[in-house]
Amino acid sequence: QVQLVESGGGLVQAGGSLRLSCAASGRTFNNYAAGWFRQAPGKEREFVAAITRRGLFTDYANSVKGRFTISRDNAKNVGYLQMDSLKPEDTAVYYCAASDRVGYTKISAEYNYWGQGTQVTVSA
Repeated sequence: QVQLVESGGGLVQAGGSLRLSCAASGRTFNNYAAGWFRQAPGKEREFVAAITRRGLFTDYANSVKGRFTISRDNAKNVGYLQMDSLKPEDTAVYYCAASDRVGYTKISAEYNYWGQGTQVTVSA
């Protein structure tokens, strides 16, 4: 079992930045690929970013590419999502997730563990 707890969400103006953190406990964090997803009201949960177990490879949704950066510190059992140049359309609940798949995945069903989510609101 892996427990994930997100933090760092909040209210920010368009063009601003936030850094989300995902603290992992339980089994060793570096046994899992990590990902971030988001869900806006009335919309399905969507992929945002993913990173491999050792952080060597990353991937992003086209909508956030060049603005968001995913990273991890396995020594601290923490994952991060740095969000810059935020837009109102980035408003959503953001979830971190852990997957035991080799490599990484963009498919939410392939993640084994999820955090409770943190709200990000970007005002125009």
